[in-house]
Amino acid sequence: MPERMREETCDVLVIGSGIAGLSYALKASQHGDVVLVTKKQRAQSSTNYAQGGIAAVWSDDDSIELHARDTFVAGAGLCHTSAVRMLVEEGPARVRELIDWGVRFTQEQETVSLGREGGHSVRRILHAGDLTGREIERALLSAVAAEPRITLLEDHLAVDLLVRGTPPRCAGAIVLDHRTDTLTRYNALVVLLATGGMGQAWLHTTNPDIATGDGVAMAYRAGAQVANLEFMQFHPTALDAPDGSTFLISEAVRGEGAILRTPEGAPLMEGVHPLGSLAPRDIVARAIDTMMKQTGAPHALLDLSPIPAERIETRFPGIMKECAARGFDIRREPIPVVPAAHYACGGIRTDANGRTSLRGLFAAGEVACTGVHGANRLASNSLLEAVVYSHRAAQALPVSLAQAARTSDGRSEPVAPLPRGRERDGAWQAVRASIRQALWEDVGLVRTDARLERAARRLEALRAGMNDGSVRDPEYIEVRNLLEVAELVVRSARLRRESRGLHHNTDYPYRDNERELRDTVLERAWS
Repeated sequence: MPERMREETCDVLVIGSGIAGLSYALKASQHGDVVLVTKKQRAQSSTNYAQGGIAAVWSDDDSIELHARDTFVAGAGLCHTSAVRMLVEEGPARVRELIDWGVRFTQEQETVSLGREGGHSVRRILHAGDLTGREIERALLSAVAAEPRITLLEDHLAVDLLVRGTPPRCAGAIVLDHRTDTLTRYNALVVLLATGGMGQAWLHTTNPDIATGDGVAMAYRAGAQVANLEFMQFHPTALDAPDGSTFLISEAVRGEGAILRTPEGAPLMEGVHPLGSLAPRDIVARAIDTMMKQTGAPHALLDLSPIPAERIETRFPGIMKECAARGFDIRREPIPVVPAAHYACGGIRTDANGRTSLRGLFAAGEVACTGVHGANRLASNSLLEAVVYSHRAAQALPVSLAQAARTSDGRSEPVAPLPRGRERDGAWQAVRASIRQALWEDVGLVRTDARLERAARRLEALRAGMNDGSVRDPEYIEVRNLLEVAELVVRSARLRRESRGLHHNTDYPYRDNERELRDTVLERAWS
């Protein structure tokens, strides 16, 4: 018997409430009624965790060409030229729009304060102290609350996309209200996925608990192409706290002068890269990982002593507070740091306007693969990408709505039968832990063919036990998605037989520009 559920209709369904989803919803509401679904509370997103800021050409000593060059260098040869040009050229206008929406970036002497992070040639990071993401969320949520054509649904978890017709079109989603266990079929003319990342697939991550790869998993199950999932960026500096908690230490700290050191106090990046502690993230993270493996050290040290104490207090109050809560005074002592899974440079493959390969389905933000980041994201380009490409998706909306309205006859169905097993309180936590352990041990900063093969076997064994879940169990739904994206990451990594950017395989230690200068694209094979 099919699952019984409520029916709702809207013009546009947005899944995810970070910077991409919120900014898109504000613009989409000019063209129709918008339902915005977020699986936790409205401000629980990776955007809210973003400390460093948003990169844009903002000063006279910067230029479009310089920002583009820095992006290309960080991307290790895989950035799409047109996508990067679009990002840096349109970025300043989108940042001004954020200011118009009420975002209050830090100012010094009546001008916007600009920070610098790894891989950037000049200072171009607009920030709100070290709480930039929280400030952007505050302003955008305030604007959304004032828009009557947007309905914001908290504690609502998207289960699967709805598809219709031949060729298939995305026509909405099945959504679980996990406060009431109510399932609703949201029929929509256009769907935008803005669900963020997948960092929770690894044991150590800077991502919030909600970053379980939901958007990538749902899109792949629906038949949309995904790309470059082998490129997970590990942030070099996550606090290694005694209680086992992980907290991001922004790259902006090194931009202000902090130095990475070995536990013995030697400069860790000396002789590794000309930019030293401000080298691109993939290089810094691997250097820390190598040092830890060679010496047996549990972590590296981040020394903030080159930064005046008063500057630390004014520039990094959030980091100082979080570290103090864990027993560290960053003004007086170096702090232990380790790499942690941070940002997915791959995702759902989109064009310049956020369209996926599945008609009616758009994606923006970390869940999308636009071609901007290549094999390694340049610091603070992520928030910029989210607003630039969500804006372009909104510009394409009128045409997409008109096309969908002409082909909206017929019933939409989930892409696969909905799981209808038993709800098992806490039973899926062990599976989640096994997935995270497998990727951390075998698909981390340094990989080998043997480890990737072992990861594939471990995940295959876990999938064999996934048939007993319930569509009304949020824990099961997240674990189902985590397993899907973990398998896709392993498949992508096994297809790339070289080392480039964030993917480093010691069996293929060099770049292969003849055979591997390409995106890794996966698409579900329909029987």
